[in-house]
Amino acid sequence: MRGMKAHEVVMAWVTDGLASGRLHIGDHLPGERRLAEILEVSRSSIREALRVLEALGTIRTSTGSGPRSGTIITAVPEQAMTLALNLQLATKQVEHHHVYEMRLLLEGWAAENSDPEAGQWQDAQRLLELMDDPSLSVEEFLPLDAEFHVVLSRSAGNPLISTLMDAMRISIADHTLERAEALPDWSKTAARLRQEHRGIYDSLRAGNNEEAVERLQAHIRGYYLETAGARSEAQEI
Repeated sequence: MRGMKAHEVVMAWVTDGLASGRLHIGDHLPGERRLAEILEVSRSSIREALRVLEALGTIRTSTGSGPRSGTIITAVPEQAMTLALNLQLATKQVEHHHVYEMRLLLEGWAAENSDPEAGQWQDAQRLLELMDDPSLSVEEFLPLDAEFHVVLSRSAGNPLISTLMDAMRISIADHTLERAEALPDWSKTAARLRQEHRGIYDSLRAGNNEEAVERLQAHIRGYYLETAGARSEAQEI
């Protein structure tokens, strides 16, 4: 790791941990002091690295106490293609229907071409279990939701599709969060999303691709239409 910048050292450590199974999405990183000891860098370098990784969407840092405080891994560290796409999304006028249409295209294709033998089902199951926590806020739920869809897309075995989904993960989370702001009852919506996620997962794992495509497209379309209606009602008030 000699010659690497601090955030690159931390990113490499996180990437290796995710690849080996030592770390998972949703895990807490060690505290600053312990991480500095593990990686043999200064605490000031660790703080700089964590700021960079949070800006990239790789981690989320929350203050306070409790199981969702501290530094939590929210995504696999993004690579060059992801960064380039997110820069494009940040500088271009990308609207909700653009994200919606792209999701139908990419995720529908991935589901249609899914191979049960290639799926990362343990990772998907773990995300489902994390989302089952009824106390999750919408801000905590939707990044897990987006990561779940990314993991499912990998079962198609097409690295370009899964890389594009990885690159869109932050945009998907931001898109769904912004649209969720007008929902009158998030807990009711979250319960429906959990049920639909389970159905999509079960269909893909069983190799029922046609059924999975139908469920996935209905899931994406249903959220878009529900939030569209809620936003319209809110604007009328």
